[in-house]
Amino acid sequence: MVSLSEERVRELWSRYKTQGDFSARERLILAYAPLVKYVAGRMSSGLPAHIEEADLISYGLLGLIGAVERFDPGRDIKFETYAVSRIKGSIIDELRSLDWVPRSVRSKAREIERACAKLENELQRAPTDQEICESMGVTQDEFHHTLTQISNTSIVALDELWEISGSEGDSASLIETIEDPKGPDPSRMLDLSEMKAQLALAIDALPDREKVVIALYYYENLTLREIGEVLGVTESRVSQLHTKAVLRLKGRLRDEMGPGYHP
Repeated sequence: MVSLSEERVRELWSRYKTQGDFSARERLILAYAPLVKYVAGRMSSGLPAHIEEADLISYGLLGLIGAVERFDPGRDIKFETYAVSRIKGSIIDELRSLDWVPRSVRSKAREIERACAKLENELQRAPTDQEICESMGVTQDEFHHTLTQISNTSIVALDELWEISGSEGDSASLIETIEDPKGPDPSRMLDLSEMKAQLALAIDALPDREKVVIALYYYENLTLREIGEVLGVTESRVSQLHTKAVLRLKGRLRDEMGPGYHP
């Protein structure tokens, strides 16, 4: 964010929201523009080479503009938290509209999610790679190749937005949900609270190495390369572990929360 004092920021929000000052709106967009570059930079690392970061920034800027226009300064959340969610959502929506992910890859990802959820229910633990392979009728080499395809061509991440059933188009990410204690819809708050509780349980049930990858990537903000150095494995292997962990989590949440929760 462009350096502005808290007092100056509050003044800009007041001018824009109470007086409709267009120049204040533009100043706020400019001040928070670095958020777009940050989000686009993190997302671009897992995308095919032909998708340029500059394009992601332009998609994310639309999300930032929407966030500035819709944000209520009176709510008990930071604008940065709200904006990052909207920026990510805007980028994901635009990428999906371009249909850049092969349908076969999406199908394979859903198949792995279903297999993980089914086996976890049967075994009451996280299934091994071998058990997943046997359930899907593939070899381990084929399974690892599929994980690499998914990690290279799709946004498989805990910060991907999910639609919330019965919330009239509202959405929330797996790892980062936004709650408004002053919100008028208690059912929506209950949905988010339940999702967070289920996610915590699902993460706790992950195999140790996948749990470490999730913790280092999402909570410590390490890159895949840095995580590989910590674990003593290649960046490609870390990418596979990350993809597999998220597919496990999505499969379990879909199984626990019902079909209304889907990316």
